[in-house]
Amino acid sequence: MYKQPIIFSTAETIALTPRALKSIELFAGAGGLALGFSENHVRHRAVVEWNSHACNTIRHNKLHKVDPISHWPDVTEEDVKNFKYDGFQGVDLITGGPPCQPFSMGGKHGGFLDERDMFPQAIRAVREARPRAFVFENVQGLTRLAFADYFDYILLQLEFPSLIAKPKEQWGDHLTRLRKWKQKSSTTSEYRVTFKLVNAANYGVPQKRMRVFFVGFRADEEKLWQAPAETHSSDALLLSQWGSSEYWDRHKVATRHRPAKPVGVEKKISALIDTDYGSNLLAWRTVRDAICDLPDPERFPGKVQAHRFQPGARTYPGHTGSPMDEPAKALKAGDHGVPGGENMLRRVDGSVRYFTVRESARIQTFPDTFLFEGTWSEIMRQLGNAVPAHLASVIAKSVCDLLRK
Repeated sequence: MYKQPIIFSTAETIALTPRALKSIELFAGAGGLALGFSENHVRHRAVVEWNSHACNTIRHNKLHKVDPISHWPDVTEEDVKNFKYDGFQGVDLITGGPPCQPFSMGGKHGGFLDERDMFPQAIRAVREARPRAFVFENVQGLTRLAFADYFDYILLQLEFPSLIAKPKEQWGDHLTRLRKWKQKSSTTSEYRVTFKLVNAANYGVPQKRMRVFFVGFRADEEKLWQAPAETHSSDALLLSQWGSSEYWDRHKVATRHRPAKPVGVEKKISALIDTDYGSNLLAWRTVRDAICDLPDPERFPGKVQAHRFQPGARTYPGHTGSPMDEPAKALKAGDHGVPGGENMLRRVDGSVRYFTVRESARIQTFPDTFLFEGTWSEIMRQLGNAVPAHLASVIAKSVCDLLRK
């Protein structure tokens, strides 16, 4: 039965709009994390990034009035070590992804010995601005056993940002002092801190990207963050592809053009059906889901903005590209631009090519209106370092909803 649509007055519409929160975005990169928070009615009072190419990308979007970047303040291009927090005391949020190369699985694993470790600056921001909440993101490598003590050190500093290291005090000695402080019966946390390792694919991003999020609320807020429930799964994709064939039918993929059926898939599907699995979860989004409406960049060059074929892709052991019908492997930046197989598409016939900028942006869930500035390798580095915008939005909603309660 047709129902008369509800029409709200202007005053009622304003009343239904979530209250805008104010933030400082540090280590902004190309703006993936900041985009996610903007989608949740967060107004950035400062956007700080030191890389000139990433800053030019943000400026480029602002110049062309791309929403929501058109409403951001001018990007502050400087080392965050020099950023002053005067006038930002008590801001609603501080967010950012401290440079992750020191902890990356594919990096040099320098960790706390690496001068690129910017967690000390993230903690300084919390200490000096005293935000109501903060969100920091980093790579899965930070959770490795080799960094266990330093991981604990980060958590304790975020919990007690005012208990700073003494002059010439080594981080290990500072950690010991923090642990003893926390064990005192009279100690009260300054921030209630939670962390969660998540797979972006489990939240609808067409990419298997593992990231750890640190979320803290100032103690007087009396709030504790919980990660949002996962919405997508690999088993649901398996059922869609090899159970109902809905996936192949939707994409109009003939049987002869499909990849080989995984060994033992019938047995697994039978077990999933018996347990009525997946009734409340969606299928992982695949590379095909993300880019199926884009023309072949080799055959139809120049048809879509930033969708240009880049020659030179090749496979080698451990770098074989991302299969078309799975979420992509995690896009990476590398020391010198594109590192190889992580940023390649592997077609069903085994042939490979590099993802275009627009395809990579789709995989990182940037909107198609988003513009990138720089050479292909510089843009791919920006995308490889970015937080998927959709994942950022999911995390942002969970945090902002708590702040608004």
